[in-house]
Amino acid sequence: MLNRFILIVVFVPLAVILIALAVANRELVAFTLDPFNPGNPKLTLTLPLFIFLFVALAIGMVVGSLATWVKQGRYRKLARQRGVEAENLRQAVSRVPAALQGSGQGPALPKPTA
Repeated sequence: MLNRFILIVVFVPLAVILIALAVANRELVAFTLDPFNPGNPKLTLTLPLFIFLFVALAIGMVVGSLATWVKQGRYRKLARQRGVEAENLRQAVSRVPAALQGSGQGPALPKPTA
């Protein structure tokens, strides 16, 4: 239900805005990589403006996603470490005989590390 709400409230208006932007910016513009000789045809690309806008948007999304992924690396590492620790504890508990598990007299389990 929440996904449908987000789709309707966020993505539909965003799609309408992007389509309107594309229709309004259909004129050809020159994008040159040579600031000293802007008329150089080898380093100039002439396309509709909305294509440049969409490419810039896509590049921004990729760069932002990569920055977020790098920033959250320590949390992924911590989750992996805690997963291994939980699996070790599960194996330690499964090795304790069934008769000793309820009595509280079994071998001490390793303490989790923070």
